[in-house]
Amino acid sequence: MAVGIFDSGLGGLTVYDAVSKRLPEVPIVYFGDNAHAPYGVRDADDVYDLTTKAVERMWEAGCDLVILACNTASAAALRRMQESWVPTDKRVLGVFVPLIEALTERSWGDNSPPREVDVQHVALFATPATVASRAFQRELAFRAIGVDVEAQACGGVVDAIEDGDMILAEALVRSHVDALKRKMPEPQAAILGCTHYPIMHDTFQDALGARVKVYSQANLVAESLADYLERHPTMIGTGEKNMFLTTGDVRKVSDRATQFLRRRITFESA
Repeated sequence: MAVGIFDSGLGGLTVYDAVSKRLPEVPIVYFGDNAHAPYGVRDADDVYDLTTKAVERMWEAGCDLVILACNTASAAALRRMQESWVPTDKRVLGVFVPLIEALTERSWGDNSPPREVDVQHVALFATPATVASRAFQRELAFRAIGVDVEAQACGGVVDAIEDGDMILAEALVRSHVDALKRKMPEPQAAILGCTHYPIMHDTFQDALGARVKVYSQANLVAESLADYLERHPTMIGTGEKNMFLTTGDVRKVSDRATQFLRRRITFESA
């Protein structure tokens, strides 16, 4: 009865943590493609090839439903996967939908025409590949009109987090927020469009100011997944135990994951 959570590295552990607390009875297979991280600087075909390979491994582990916790994979590969690759008895879902549901305060099943929403000025912080895809803006346009999205590509942040260099990560976040504010001086809301970024949530909030509502994805994805599984219980796969898989150095990744979640996490080779 497992579900899968995929990320290019360790950032998806923020989603794993939220899902495991929201659905403690559901085993989770987590796959980190640490050997090829970060995805944010790769082209779309490369991201697609790496993501499909990882998803196939999670299917082998008994996951019929896989969440792409990697925003870059959701932006660059998900639509192509859903249209031409995912078999009818499997599901691969992304992380944009729960975020847009929260931002626009309307459910994804609401197919009425786009309408005005309370927030008009939104800052999007994401990897270069996610920004280049314009996937967030495209999906948002199906639900809302009159929303100005200013995107800031946050180069270097994922690398710093993966390396455990939080001093560098904080400096980079503040630099990227300053760059965003030069383009949009007074955003009303900010989207942390990478699952690594919630680790730096307090830094983003401090740099943006208390008046800006900062949206992180982990809890939103967990609630959306719980709702989805309630409506589609047959999509819970046959896997029966939690697993942490990585393409990277097992010991190094395990140690870093333990630091992130502040409890012992042991990865095995994918």
